[in-house]
Amino acid sequence: MNFHPHHCCALITGASSGLGAEFARQLAPTAQALFLTGRRAEALESVKAQCLALNPSLNIHLCACDIATDEGRGLLLETIRHSTFRPHLWINNAGMGDYGTVATADPAKLRAQIDLNITALVLLTHASLPLLQRPGGIVNVSSLASTLPLPAMAVYAASKAFVTSFSEALAVELAPAHITVTCVCPGPTPTSFSQTARRPQGEDTDRGGQDFLRIPPAQVVSEALAALRAGRACVYPGVGVSLAARLFHHLPRFLLRPLLRQRFAKGTI
Repeated sequence: MNFHPHHCCALITGASSGLGAEFARQLAPTAQALFLTGRRAEALESVKAQCLALNPSLNIHLCACDIATDEGRGLLLETIRHSTFRPHLWINNAGMGDYGTVATADPAKLRAQIDLNITALVLLTHASLPLLQRPGGIVNVSSLASTLPLPAMAVYAASKAFVTSFSEALAVELAPAHITVTCVCPGPTPTSFSQTARRPQGEDTDRGGQDFLRIPPAQVVSEALAALRAGRACVYPGVGVSLAARLFHHLPRFLLRPLLRQRFAKGTI
């Protein structure tokens, strides 16, 4: 199964910045319509203006809501059902992380990660299936972190491992329904992720050794859409990230654990 996003109607969560905004910009020139959702109305308006500059005839719908909550998801789905928008492509991009140990975490932030990264993604994917036109496509944004148990980012990495596994299974389930599912697992990417993951008065993650893995959002999105067109169930954008993913998948746990302990002891993530 593969899906060609040309002339599609696409919904994008977390579209107010980062990868979500980049998905919107890259789809805008050839899309029929976009439905952009995020928590910040002003930021969504800015992305809308950028997309209209690329394609003045593009039909763009906005819904400012918090999809980590039942109320926010309900508002989003009701807005779609009461509009003329009928998606071909559903992009689950919204997500969040937290830098620090589980023991020192704010329980509300632990819950927020699970609510957004897992619960919202699963429930919105389920709700999207009766709405998607066929052939259709689903893109789930996971992370290279899904390949590792990451001390000081334990819940985030575990939640993204869920997303990757869920997406792989969904790709098999939905193929007979002519819906292509692609999971994209980027490595370090310059977005606003670190600003929300950093705790108040807390430290940022150590960037040492990440230069080999870091690629810009434009490349992440371009490779994600190329993988969707090719019908690939999972993609690790960038040569460095792709090589790292293979290494992490095949590295025996008895070798990996001492490396993780050593890195954690140095106070790096």
